[in-house]
Amino acid sequence: MIEKFKEAFREEATELLNNLENTLLILESDPRDNETISAVFRTMHTIKGSSSMFGFDEISRFTHEVESIMDLLREGAFVADRRLIDLTLKARDLISSMLASDGVNLDAEAAALIKDFKEHSSRRIAERETELSSSSELPPLPPSQENAEDGEPSAAYADASNGPGVPARAGDHFSRGNMETWRIRFVPATDVFMNGTKPLLLLDELRNLGTASIVPLADAIPPLSEMDPEKCYVGWEITLTTDKGEDAVRDVFIFVEGSCELLVERIAAEENAEASEPDVMRLGEILVDRGIATPETIRNVVEGQKRLGELLVEEKVATSEQVKSALDEQDHLKKLKDSRQQEPGTSSIRVASDKLDALVDLVGELVTLQARLSRTASNILDPALAAISEQLERLISQLRDNTMSIRMLPIGSTFSKFRRVVRDLSAELGKEIELTTMGAETELDKTVIEKLNDPLVHIIRNSVDHGIETPGEREAAGKNRQGVVSLSAMHSGAHVLISIADDGGGLDIDRIRAKAVERGLTAPNAVLSTQELYQMIFAPGFSTAKNVTSVSGRGVGMDVVKREIDSLGGSVSVESQRGRGTSVTLKIPLTLAIIEGLLVRIGDERFVFPLSSVDGCIELDRENREAGRGERNITTYRNEILPFISIRELFGVAGEAPGIEQIVVVNALETRMGFIVDEVIGDNQTVIKPLGRMFKASEGLSGATILGDGSVALIIDVNRLAVSAQHEESLRLNRDKESVAVRE
Repeated sequence: MIEKFKEAFREEATELLNNLENTLLILESDPRDNETISAVFRTMHTIKGSSSMFGFDEISRFTHEVESIMDLLREGAFVADRRLIDLTLKARDLISSMLASDGVNLDAEAAALIKDFKEHSSRRIAERETELSSSSELPPLPPSQENAEDGEPSAAYADASNGPGVPARAGDHFSRGNMETWRIRFVPATDVFMNGTKPLLLLDELRNLGTASIVPLADAIPPLSEMDPEKCYVGWEITLTTDKGEDAVRDVFIFVEGSCELLVERIAAEENAEASEPDVMRLGEILVDRGIATPETIRNVVEGQKRLGELLVEEKVATSEQVKSALDEQDHLKKLKDSRQQEPGTSSIRVASDKLDALVDLVGELVTLQARLSRTASNILDPALAAISEQLERLISQLRDNTMSIRMLPIGSTFSKFRRVVRDLSAELGKEIELTTMGAETELDKTVIEKLNDPLVHIIRNSVDHGIETPGEREAAGKNRQGVVSLSAMHSGAHVLISIADDGGGLDIDRIRAKAVERGLTAPNAVLSTQELYQMIFAPGFSTAKNVTSVSGRGVGMDVVKREIDSLGGSVSVESQRGRGTSVTLKIPLTLAIIEGLLVRIGDERFVFPLSSVDGCIELDRENREAGRGERNITTYRNEILPFISIRELFGVAGEAPGIEQIVVVNALETRMGFIVDEVIGDNQTVIKPLGRMFKASEGLSGATILGDGSVALIIDVNRLAVSAQHEESLRLNRDKESVAVRE
């Protein structure tokens, strides 16, 4: 049982550490931001308390030391600099290693890092004290201290033990926001003790956040003869006034939120200390506000002669504990005289990813079963069964959409990881580079996001190493010393376009051509388009770098990009301007599980085109097909020339083509292309099944699906087929050119 909760702690802590990395990089750009500093402190504080609770003592000890340094920073003893951010990022990495260490002792590394922390913070504090002592004026007060009465400095600036004008480092800290009052109901699960949780420690953490009034809820305690000493029967209602904000309150319960009843409501906020002080809520108002009694009940009871609380208990409208808790809140609000504000609590649930995957698989089976039912209903011509089939189809379609939406995650969680990649690489290479992001809210299937990490890392590393010039080179070219790498994402139909752009030197197309000829990827006199030459950089082992560095230059990264994106059913395109920069765009399907497809027939075989790629369908009779034959298979489509290829010939499907065929027009590689089929059957909800190991290398196929009659249809990879067709066309043109040269 305890291992289960330890694993939950690891997951929560990993999420906190991922957020911490991004917070530290924000702090580096604005080292005096009190809110960001507080966020770093709260993360360390939360991990410290929770790791101790679950038996991760080495993490607790280490994080306590880091938390102490962050507390000094929070109190204004010194200002964050790049060195402190470096050390804190290392601490973040070490905590992550401790979580995954599985018994490996990392105490020596932790001790060395804490020593570096203390030396650096001591030096920075000394520098700060020297700076302040040489100044005839006090340093500017933090925002929360600017309104101190009578013009006197904050106690944090007047502590004699720290010297004049030096921030206090014990007992006091600056207020970092408006005072707010929160109503908290915390009822832990009865088995809370079994996972090592100590509720009283959580209540102590709440007390440390501000002024707290706590009332126990004992109405669930059974008779002594029925009591299990290993179970918790008590809950608590807390009224808390703090300036730390809702996140700090919820952070106290972050590791038990899924196994307890928790309500956090804001009931009062002090927006301005000079604002008028309204009347405190009466007892009846509080009970109505909590949903314990109705206004009508309160009015009826008030007509009696006894005190309201006694009457409510006698009428069994509320228990004595509920009345006591409400009176306690009333007393708390009287003391604080804060204005009343209501804000509903929010809730969420964490679900293991394998459970989501299993749910999607089950929905996929339902989609297949529904297709069989629809086929059966159409065959037996039963109106009642057809109506049931149509209704089931609508319900399963809604279920499919809702299930897929659960798996959708904003890509910003992936984007944020690359801030540190760019930061560390630019420092290693002696460059000044800023990472900008757009479209972080764009959502993708979680499976797709997981597979995007490696391709994006390789592209960004190449942009930083090969794309962006050194500061000196940029100045000589009339550019800013600081280069920019931009990450952006946007929806495009059933796809997401992810662009990685830099403002560096751009691709040298002549060097790419020369390297391609040198490696035998193309003939010296081959006629290649600019896009075809750019695609050469994705060939295995291809690199135009003159020197191999620890970052790149071996020609393996972009090959990984191409392979991974192809496996996702996506495509990669490159645009570049010499001296202006390069942009790599990844076109990725939103999901890999269930898609809308266009079912077609060729002979006795069935194939599916992803409907998101289909632009239209046109007829092609034998006469027009023969007329279109020449150097290329072409026809006209919407007053434009349309090249086409035959799926029957490409895959060697047996049988005779019909007199009138169909051309499925698709958008592939930023252009239109046609594929000849015998018959277009219609739309089909397609559950994608992976091809077996034997067929992994099959060109132009991305998977398979099971149709309603139990037969298998292959799913066409239009991008791969388009690339193959373009490659074959280039080879044919080069062969024709060589044969003409020989004849001459």
